[in-house]
Amino acid sequence: MSEPTKAPPAAAGRAATKKELPEHFKAYKHVWVFIEQERGQVHSVSWELMGAGRKLADKLKVDLAAVVIGPPGEAVQHAAAESFCYGADLAYIVADDVLTDYRNEAYTKALTDVVNTFKPEILLLGATTLGRDLAGSVATTLLTGLTADCTELDVDADGSLAATRPTFGGSLLCTIYTLNYRPQMATVRPRVMPMPERLEKPATRIIEHKLGLVEEDIVTKVLSFIPDRDSAKSNLAYADVVVAGGLGLGSPENFQLVKGLAAVLGAEFGCSRPLVQKGWVTSDRQIGQTGKTIRPKLYIAAGISGAIQHRVGVEGADLIVAINTDKNAPIFDFAHVGIVTDAIRLLPALTEAFRARLSPHSRDRIAS
Repeated sequence: MSEPTKAPPAAAGRAATKKELPEHFKAYKHVWVFIEQERGQVHSVSWELMGAGRKLADKLKVDLAAVVIGPPGEAVQHAAAESFCYGADLAYIVADDVLTDYRNEAYTKALTDVVNTFKPEILLLGATTLGRDLAGSVATTLLTGLTADCTELDVDADGSLAATRPTFGGSLLCTIYTLNYRPQMATVRPRVMPMPERLEKPATRIIEHKLGLVEEDIVTKVLSFIPDRDSAKSNLAYADVVVAGGLGLGSPENFQLVKGLAAVLGAEFGCSRPLVQKGWVTSDRQIGQTGKTIRPKLYIAAGISGAIQHRVGVEGADLIVAINTDKNAPIFDFAHVGIVTDAIRLLPALTEAFRARLSPHSRDRIAS
């Protein structure tokens, strides 16, 4: 008589399945932040990431380093020096004439070279147009993992980077680990992380890394630089006051009520994803995980249900005022002030009330 078949073991958790980190990866230490700068201007997301990186480095008891890539000159040196004021312990500079303008091939070569030489444990980049392009190619070249558009960064008990992001169209939040590869890479969109306080600090440890690349080795060529004429189309990410509308408004004509209130308040206007999908509003006005992340002092949401995809884009606001006819709408779970009423009736009343009380010169008080 044969023995009874044993039941398969229960599904093991992440901790049970983690393998020993390969020996050649154990030398990887420290947290790095890529300092994105173009034509002498540092993107503010880099300083936001320095604040997040500082927390990770402190938990791991390692150094926080800034990585600055660009053409030789004062701009690169200034960006490296400025990184110390936002928490860096040291800075790496890769300066070369082939890095004057961003090109994926040259910047990928520069960043992978410095990573392979100095071996960071964690590498963070901004999820900007440039950062997304660079992060994907660097991760592919280094044969490591990359978690994109993170909303939260942490390290667990064994020191692994825990990168959280929405998934399944924004309906769930998941935490992703890069267990057996280094560096652990993640991108974070502008305004997701709070801006750290700038503290005057001398630039102490700066390491310059030479790039062995000549112009003839690069396939792409920069013929001219043409500024994006739509780059100032909206300033949602950095607005102090934002008014937004959702499907609860019922029609594109009713969305004009959002624009009217925004105009009186001197605010930016935005929308939830369904309105972009319906063609009511342009995509540069979309707020949420697949749109803009905002951190205003005041956010007024009219007719927006508040699904998690939208929530992760607005929960950094100081004050969220939600207007919705459905008292069970998810937005009321995280709004600071909830008004259960028809936004189509309330918005004109709010607009007139603010217009009566505010002169054109007093609108700045709303954001103070």
